[in-house]
Amino acid sequence: MVRPTATNRPRRRAAPLLAGTAAMTLLLAGCSSQAVSTGWLPSTADVTDRTGRTIALWNGSWIAALVVGLLVWGLILWVVVAYRRKPDDVGLPAQLRYNVPLEILYTIVPLMMVGVLFYFTARDQIAIEALSDDPDLEVNVVGKQWAWDFNYVTDDVYETSTQVDIDDDGNPLTEIPVLYLPVDQTVQIRLTSRDVIHSFWVTGFLYKKDMIPGRENLMEVTPTQEGVFEGKCAELCGQYHSEMLFRVAVVSEAEYDQQMQALRDAGQTGQLSSDLDKTGSSGIREGEQ
Repeated sequence: MVRPTATNRPRRRAAPLLAGTAAMTLLLAGCSSQAVSTGWLPSTADVTDRTGRTIALWNGSWIAALVVGLLVWGLILWVVVAYRRKPDDVGLPAQLRYNVPLEILYTIVPLMMVGVLFYFTARDQIAIEALSDDPDLEVNVVGKQWAWDFNYVTDDVYETSTQVDIDDDGNPLTEIPVLYLPVDQTVQIRLTSRDVIHSFWVTGFLYKKDMIPGRENLMEVTPTQEGVFEGKCAELCGQYHSEMLFRVAVVSEAEYDQQMQALRDAGQTGQLSSDLDKTGSSGIREGEQ
């Protein structure tokens, strides 16, 4: 039997390393600059007036976490190497030592880090949650098991929907309800629920907010890019939670006006009630038709 020579061993050991390096290179090559700049979030900074702030906070938090991680990993490796057991060491090292300056340092520094993170998070949260006194448009989104009602308050029309049917592969078999919003206009959205807790989540807007029975939550956004964005309920609300889907279509002002006129022509004027009603019925409020 021929034993492997010394020259064969390094090659065999290098093979997994080379394969791993090649795989990592291919993985990094497949990452676009846009994906990196947005932190792999499902949106870009120009979708709404607030997505840019969210992406900046997300990326800043990850960069800070990576810097701290590299520092901690480096210190761990340095301690492992510098204080490893020497061949001539006898017995156990000292099991209890005090270093007051070092203890103060590793207590104060984490507190400062948390304080900095809290400051930037609070600053951006205040800006994202800010509401204007005179928005261009008011919309009331009503969640119900397992569908959505859209009250266009400013235009005094409504759109209702029923549960979306999906197949085993997650593909919709029935029409997905669409919320229309005009581009470059500030929209204030009132969120209410007719039965249980739901959550209004437009993934491309990087924003979601809960819909709580008996309570009205507010959110405001200015879409700055036309397109169709997927939405879903982000709060487990019952058996068919996964089928509680919707879309947001950000369109031109002219197209938005056409959609509102189409609802008027269909007789869908007035506003659907947000009263708690687990049966899912949604009558027109009195005096609003």
